[in-house]
Amino acid sequence: MLRLAAASLTGTAIEFYDFFAYGTAAALVLGPLYFPTVSPLVGSLAAFGTFGIGFLARPIGSVLFGHLGDRRGRRPVLVLSLLLTGVATVAVGLVPTYDRIGIAAPCLLLLLRFAQGLGLGGEWGGAVLLTAEHAPARRRALWSSFPQLGPPLGFLLANGLTLALSATLTDAQFLSWGWRVPFWFAGVLAVGGLLLRGGLAETPQFEELAARGDRATLPFAELLRDHWRLVLLTAGGLSVAYAVYYTITTWSLAYATERLGVDRTVMLGCIMAAIAVSGVITPYFALLADRWGRRSMCLAGCAGMALWAVPMVALLHTGRPEWIVPGFVVGAVCFTAVVAVIAAYLPELYEPRVRCTGATFGYNLAGVLGGALTPLVATAAARGEGTPWALAGYLAAFALVSLGCFALLPETRPAAAAAGPVTEGAPA
Repeated sequence: MLRLAAASLTGTAIEFYDFFAYGTAAALVLGPLYFPTVSPLVGSLAAFGTFGIGFLARPIGSVLFGHLGDRRGRRPVLVLSLLLTGVATVAVGLVPTYDRIGIAAPCLLLLLRFAQGLGLGGEWGGAVLLTAEHAPARRRALWSSFPQLGPPLGFLLANGLTLALSATLTDAQFLSWGWRVPFWFAGVLAVGGLLLRGGLAETPQFEELAARGDRATLPFAELLRDHWRLVLLTAGGLSVAYAVYYTITTWSLAYATERLGVDRTVMLGCIMAAIAVSGVITPYFALLADRWGRRSMCLAGCAGMALWAVPMVALLHTGRPEWIVPGFVVGAVCFTAVVAVIAAYLPELYEPRVRCTGATFGYNLAGVLGGALTPLVATAAARGEGTPWALAGYLAAFALVSLGCFALLPETRPAAAAAGPVTEGAPA
């Protein structure tokens, strides 16, 4: 079980490293390098627009790879998704800038970011089901939290490398070639991940489905026909975690460096401190979910985010690291209460024959709702002078909507689910 969990963690860390490397570049350099003919504000919006394309691609990737996972097995998804994302990420680091090839430069970025999103759209479901379908029922949240350690690890690795380059290179060197190094390094990570995943076994639940001949012919069509309400509720519930996460990790970096005058290296350090806390507490929250339930943790996380949105934005606007860090850390604790348990919760909500498609599509649709638009909305909301209270209201309202979605979902913790039926899907 430990080897399976380690393989899942490694893969998601690499995939999210690739995805986050682009987010950091979008906040720091893509605007002036690839959209130099527009104002700085419009350039930032355009750069974040290419960032958002990756989120729009993720549900499409979840349908394609989910079909593969429900028809052919979870294991092929792990290999193909990692290969696609790795190749696309290395290619981003090779795209010439606007002053060399003109409009073709941002078009290539859009295409490669879309490919990144397709790969990541399949990765999460394959990695999560690998652990969730092998794990003992009463420790499923704990074992399934290992893939959820991948995003913070990938973020820390991507931003740690960017931080080191930013601190050691001049601004001219960083803009010329330094920002590309994290993308090139993705190739090394992808090769290592593929070697680690090459010998993994298929999950017992899929093998049982295949032996019974009970695989869905068209998993996505069956999902929309029989489980559309569940898809909307899971996506709506999880979306606020994306909104808060990308407010902290992507939008705030551009806002603090461009508007508040915070040093780029200092701001990266503030963000990394919050994400490090998220990674450390993820297994602890997963243990709580095994004891008290998945739904309870999600409700607590959403309530916390609704209450903390205004203080977090106010602390950020001070521009002082000693206030920014605690503001971000509390925000990270709130969204981690949701993301730490969702890897067990979503697979338990969907029945096995459409589980890969359902869990992955719900997860990535949440990314579109909460992650793709948030940097754009936040940038627009912060156009005027003063504290961007409109952004705080946006995040608080988002959290309340997600709270309502989770309130309408059942509890799936094995001890609790045994006391009554799960409304949609079937207990794992």
